[in-house]
Amino acid sequence: MRKTSLLGGALALAAVAFAGPVLAEYPEKPVSFVVPWPPGDLEDVLTRMIAEDFQAEYGVPAAVVNKPGGGGGPFPGAISVATAPADGYTIGSFVPAVAVIGHEIGIDELTPEKFDPVGIFLTYPFVIATSGDAPYSTMQELAQYAQSHDVALGHFGDVLTPTQVTKALAVKMGFEWGSDAAFDALDCNTLASGDADVINTTLQLVLPCLDQIKVLVAVTDQRISLVPDTPTVGELDADLDIALWNGLFVRKETPQEVRDKIAAVAEKTVMSARAQAVGSETGALIYWMNAADSAARIEADKATVARIGTILGN
Repeated sequence: MRKTSLLGGALALAAVAFAGPVLAEYPEKPVSFVVPWPPGDLEDVLTRMIAEDFQAEYGVPAAVVNKPGGGGGPFPGAISVATAPADGYTIGSFVPAVAVIGHEIGIDELTPEKFDPVGIFLTYPFVIATSGDAPYSTMQELAQYAQSHDVALGHFGDVLTPTQVTKALAVKMGFEWGSDAAFDALDCNTLASGDADVINTTLQLVLPCLDQIKVLVAVTDQRISLVPDTPTVGELDADLDIALWNGLFVRKETPQEVRDKIAAVAEKTVMSARAQAVGSETGALIYWMNAADSAARIEADKATVARIGTILGN
């Protein structure tokens, strides 16, 4: 009897040994949420809320790490996530460029595709707007006016999705911008000063003068609550139905149970009253799109970006 018990114990120990090391339950140490932009914008504010709730839920430190890339856009921050272990302790809070084009523009650390979405939670309230005294009130009227007048466009940079959409929409509607330029700030002063006739900006930057300007179209996937009568770009042209969003991403090798824990907190956070209040105040669309739907959206965006490239001759 004694011999049998010893043999059984030895076999049990052997089974444990061959099963490999016992993994600690996630999370057991500090977690970083990497935002590849300076502090203060919508993605930063919401990601900080998620980090706070993550810390409260799981009892480990969780913080946002801002890693702006200057002229490199979001990619230096994305590289820091791509080169970290695939264990869920370094999470990216990214715009579409990371997932849609990051691996296609010669960045070795992001090639081949490194990330999977945990979920998308924000659509920036990008709009095309003009001054209140402009001789056009819709994109159709602008297209007609631009046939015989130079119209100057202001934007945040030619490579950004909303800028590309704005330029492609002009091509599809049969007109050309008289000129265009990138600005560090695009707000009420830009229009009041005449530095640009039309601006491609976010709604929260022109809220102080909303009653003095005209919002021609929303570069979003659904209408913005603060300007409900303004059509989306997809309503004007279904081929250009795309928006600038932000989501949480992890490396492809990250275990599913880790992704699930991140998603559980993030969904609860963005659907909370305090997060939804940010949307009500700024016009941002704040929601939770699960991993599968987010992946499908990314694939659809890749196709739309390709169409836009063809339209613009890129």
